[in-house]
Amino acid sequence: MSDNNKSKKFIPKPPQKPNFQLWLIITAVIVLIGVTWFNQNTAVIEITMKRFEDMVLANDVKKVVVVYNQNYVEVTIKEDALSNQRYRDELEGQNRFYNVTGPHYKINIADVANFIENYTNLESKLPEDQRVGYTAKKEESWGNWISSFGFLILIFFLFWMMMRRMSGPSGPGGQIFNVGKSKAQLFDAENKVKVTFDNVAGLDEAKEEVEEIVEFLKNPSKFTKLGGKIPKGALLIGPPGTGKTLLAKAVAGEAGVPFFTLSGSDFVEMFVGVGAARVRDLFKQAKEKAPCIIFIDEIDAIGRSRGKGQMPGSNDERENTLNSLLVEMDGFGTDSGVIVLAATNRPDVLDSALLRAGRFDRQISIDKPDIVGREAIFKVHLGPIKTANDVEPKKLAAQTPGFAGAEIANVCNEAALIAARRDKSAVDMQDFQDAVDRVIGGLEKKNKIISPEEKMIVAYHEAGHAVAGWFLEHADPLVKVSIVPRGIAALGYAQYLPKEQFLYQTEQLIDEMCMALGGRAAEEIVFGKISTGALSDLERITKMAYSIVSIYGMNEKIGNVSFYDSKGGEYKFDKPYSEATAQTIDEEVRKLINFAYDRTKTLLSERRAELENLAKKLLEKEILFQSDLEAIIGKRPFDRETTYEKFTKSVDARESENPQTPDPLDGSGAELGEDVKADTIENKSN
Repeated sequence: MSDNNKSKKFIPKPPQKPNFQLWLIITAVIVLIGVTWFNQNTAVIEITMKRFEDMVLANDVKKVVVVYNQNYVEVTIKEDALSNQRYRDELEGQNRFYNVTGPHYKINIADVANFIENYTNLESKLPEDQRVGYTAKKEESWGNWISSFGFLILIFFLFWMMMRRMSGPSGPGGQIFNVGKSKAQLFDAENKVKVTFDNVAGLDEAKEEVEEIVEFLKNPSKFTKLGGKIPKGALLIGPPGTGKTLLAKAVAGEAGVPFFTLSGSDFVEMFVGVGAARVRDLFKQAKEKAPCIIFIDEIDAIGRSRGKGQMPGSNDERENTLNSLLVEMDGFGTDSGVIVLAATNRPDVLDSALLRAGRFDRQISIDKPDIVGREAIFKVHLGPIKTANDVEPKKLAAQTPGFAGAEIANVCNEAALIAARRDKSAVDMQDFQDAVDRVIGGLEKKNKIISPEEKMIVAYHEAGHAVAGWFLEHADPLVKVSIVPRGIAALGYAQYLPKEQFLYQTEQLIDEMCMALGGRAAEEIVFGKISTGALSDLERITKMAYSIVSIYGMNEKIGNVSFYDSKGGEYKFDKPYSEATAQTIDEEVRKLINFAYDRTKTLLSERRAELENLAKKLLEKEILFQSDLEAIIGKRPFDRETTYEKFTKSVDARESENPQTPDPLDGSGAELGEDVKADTIENKSN
């Protein structure tokens, strides 16, 4: 056992307090059932007056008790008479636990005086020594009373307990009468959030915006003396995993004021009016603790545009909740001191009244980090990991373009797990490269059975991608190609290192299409037929071709027209053009794809020798890197530096002074494409 484990003392959990209310209910039910069952099973058998007279005349009666307040008579049989087969079968046949001492039978009577008179006349017919007489008594049995009214008592008891819990202080929103209470979690001085701005990397501009809000809360006079007002709200917008919630946690840890946090779905309930009531209760609590911050995560759950998808005459609970939120944020009686932070990855569906100035004064865009931001994020996540000397955050950032913060955190964690699985003392660069492959391509299927014919098709398919991308000027340079099966359906994949750019020209997009079609073109050239492996490639180029023609206005026949509605307005149509225009778009898309395919086939036919050599080497080694491509088909004929080459010049200069650090491009690792650009051959059939 390690010293760390020895130093940790086992602290037993404190025993949980018993729930006395629950045990009280259980005990009452058991007692009621037991008493009722016992009374039913020990109850006497009801008989007629004629039967009673026969018992008396047969001298079988031991005792007669008249219960005058209940108008019935209890009859006890003598012990020697109980041995009679008739009595024994009658009593035991009812499955009753009868007592030998009685009573055994019961007679319902209409009038006590009349019974006594008849019984006296009946006994007069017997000898003196056989007369038993009678005893009168008043019935006061709690068991009979409980068995008669116990069910009603239990119902009233359960109803009382339920009402008590509904109105009790068992937490806001937990019971039916507290359903309108807010479910927001409060963070204050007692339970302060430990996350600070130091834990947030790669979001410098967004941090600057929210840091100003925190500074205003800490030192308001700095701004108010110049006439400035604190923003009423800030909306964090960005793709999933980019750090919106993390930034809100940092605000909670830095602000030093009460911080309410909840999700947009916490306002949604099956009861009508609950969402609006919870909004009002939330702001009521916030105003009592002002100045404070409210953070609503995934606000699109209640902030969608009103009037869409609602049936005529129906009541939309979500719209009522949104209306209440709009009034609380900026209404007639709105007070200051409450700042609202919200996060969403779907700003296009939000209502315009929610986004206007005065409610969310600031809309902070949080995009996927660039290469500098990824380096900063890697430094944060590499902190708690024991890494080897060859791990360089700058190179890891260059190898993971298009990765969000959550994906980078996952890569670091996967690398640590892979190194632990290999019994290493530190996480090295190879572990990180394997982790990147694991995150992008999925689990490596080492035991997947592939026939030699299929493996050859995959090899030529991936070689076609590699050769096409290598000899197209505007295509992204390929840095790794593999025919090792990964994930669910990928039999092979190719990874690229693109430029980090925001504008693309027509030539660049067409080269990208030609590179994506390289796999299918290689199959047709070599085998004379095609397979189903180009599914993902065809899907990609089809979307790209329709974007060129109908969105970006890059087609001469369609002209400078875009049919894309970025706002998603109220009068949005699926096809905002005529059928004739739709036919023209389809024809131009098909013409563009055919042009790219013919161009790719011509290129691969001219480079048939390089295609054959690369495919054979792939069948031999299964994984090839950029250095292997240069050795097999020569250097790329375009003298252009990639983003990676520009960014790592400083690192390469340092490595020349320290030659023991390996380069990840020498065959031990691979570079990854922007937005995870990995062309995969699909394991699917018609």
